[in-house]
Amino acid sequence: MTTAIMYLSAIVAVAVVIFMLIKKMDIKITLFVIGILLMYIGMACGNSIGGTQFASTGMAWLDPLKAIADQFKSTISSAGFIILILGGYSTYMNSIKANNVTVNALTKPIGKIKSVYILVPAVFLIGNLLSLVVPSASNLAIILLATLYPIMIQAGMSTLTAAGIIATTATVMPTPLGSDNVAMAAELANTAEFAGLTASEYVFRYHALVSVPTLFVMAAAHYFWQKFMDKKEKGKENEKLNNQVEVEVIKGGKLFQTVYAILPLLPILMLILVFIVQKITGVNINLSVEVATLFSFVIAIICEMVRNHDVRKTLDATESFFKGMGGAMPIVALLVAGTIFVTGLKTIGLIAALQEAMTGLQGSGLGFVLPLILVALTALIVLLSGSGTALFFAMVPLMVPLAAAAGINVLAVAIPMGLAGNLLRAVSPVSAVVMIVAGSVKKEPLQIVKRTSVPMIVGVAFMFILSMILFL
Repeated sequence: MTTAIMYLSAIVAVAVVIFMLIKKMDIKITLFVIGILLMYIGMACGNSIGGTQFASTGMAWLDPLKAIADQFKSTISSAGFIILILGGYSTYMNSIKANNVTVNALTKPIGKIKSVYILVPAVFLIGNLLSLVVPSASNLAIILLATLYPIMIQAGMSTLTAAGIIATTATVMPTPLGSDNVAMAAELANTAEFAGLTASEYVFRYHALVSVPTLFVMAAAHYFWQKFMDKKEKGKENEKLNNQVEVEVIKGGKLFQTVYAILPLLPILMLILVFIVQKITGVNINLSVEVATLFSFVIAIICEMVRNHDVRKTLDATESFFKGMGGAMPIVALLVAGTIFVTGLKTIGLIAALQEAMTGLQGSGLGFVLPLILVALTALIVLLSGSGTALFFAMVPLMVPLAAAAGINVLAVAIPMGLAGNLLRAVSPVSAVVMIVAGSVKKEPLQIVKRTSVPMIVGVAFMFILSMILFL
């Protein structure tokens, strides 16, 4: 009877979460509520709250709420704090217009390329580089539609080719500043194998081994696919962009333009430099993401003081940093909500049952099955909902125990699932980025998806195979 209750509860819980994702509704409260209900069900069946270190309040009916409070404390003191700092810095860079300077600097060389199809991989790669500065796929698409789209059209590129490239510019750029990478690194750091792992080490040692080759493969796929589709649709009218979004061009001397173009990228440049120095010299430099970001914040404040000659104005503007930290809180809440949901599944006994089932894969040569199932699940949810990261954040707490039970490296699970969500977002006709691009160029979302599907599917297949070769 207990087993039947466990599976029925789990099926209903997962179905509700999938339904909410597909309907593009905020799932944080859903995950919290379902996690709490599962904990109550588990306790009613005689189980204890998931987690060996959980200390009861002495009143069982309050224990699920204490589990939430404990998890918030744990998350905010680790991955959550880093995400808040990054949110603050990104907002401050927008406030002082440094992001605009970086975008202008990186997009300017594009205008010198005259060959239409050489522009295809060039724009794709530069767009992905810009995702380090503008992490939101939708916001990046809006900026590129205003800055690069007219240049691409003037060069003779078709509307759909230009739109297809822009819709795929925010994919899998390896960055320790990404909230998904921060969350995964923090989870891995709690294991014996990856104890103390930082976001920089996770990205540069492991993630980049897959994501960088994947970016170049997709750039090549874009080149051939867009060329093929243009020939196939030859003769169709090329429409110009309507309702362009104006991006402010920040004027200033060469020194100003150089410094402010670097500021948004300064944290990641510091982390890359330190990583290279450590590899070459063997010197142990413990530069974390949050320290690099806070140092960059101080440098940015100094630059603003020199630029404005007004201490009061500069210090008043720093308020945007702290507002940005608040703006990043929903990501932290989603991380906690996902963990509470998993805690509920642990309490009813489902995780133990899944781990037992996974042990059958050990030594069978079928270690790729678990990563394949998770990538397929990611693909289904992303295509139906358009959300590329919500499922990943919810699954972060599950990856380590399931991989351990299957007897495989957790990287063979984490990296393919994380990359798949970011890649397949551009293949969903209901994703925000596809709808924004389609609306801007006056095309149907499915027309855009035709141009994005093959490069992104090639990327998913390539990164999965490469991940299995490197980590399985």
